[in-house]
Amino acid sequence: MKMKFIYVLLGALLLGSQMSLSAQNNDNREKKQRPTQEQMVQMQTNQMVKTLMLDDATAAKFTPVYEKYLNELRECRMMNRKPRAEKAQGAEANAKREGQRPSMTDAEIAAMLKNQFAQSRKMLDIREKYYNEFSKILSQKQIMKIYQQEKSNANKFKKEFDRRKKGRKPGQGHHEGQKPRAPRQGEK
Repeated sequence: MKMKFIYVLLGALLLGSQMSLSAQNNDNREKKQRPTQEQMVQMQTNQMVKTLMLDDATAAKFTPVYEKYLNELRECRMMNRKPRAEKAQGAEANAKREGQRPSMTDAEIAAMLKNQFAQSRKMLDIREKYYNEFSKILSQKQIMKIYQQEKSNANKFKKEFDRRKKGRKPGQGHHEGQKPRAPRQGEK
């Protein structure tokens, strides 16, 4: 009887510990949600303020202008996203029915390219507009640093996107900056 009681007690403790571990895992998943666009803008702005090493007064002037700049650039980048996604879904559905890869017509390609040109022009206009705004607050070296940091961030995002696209996890495969080694004789 005493042994049965001990087994029941151990079983209850085991179940209780499993439930608490499960609850902790759920909490961790909830904490790892993607940041909102506003949070991303805030993080980028804070990073830029640190990169430029701005004093409090300059940072107070710079922050709202830079946040508007980031938001306008984001809106411009999203300009062609919705139509492209809808067209891609329609083309994929048609191609699946026909059993071939989706292809675009010449008119669709021309429209897409014209939209990309318009988007590029608009992005350039935004950059030029905010260059003038930044010039009122920052030195030319600091403005150049903004653009260099943006380019660096874009390269990091591209590398991360490519890594995820290939399905590799960090630490797998070759290290950044190194070429993958060729297989040795006898290896496949």
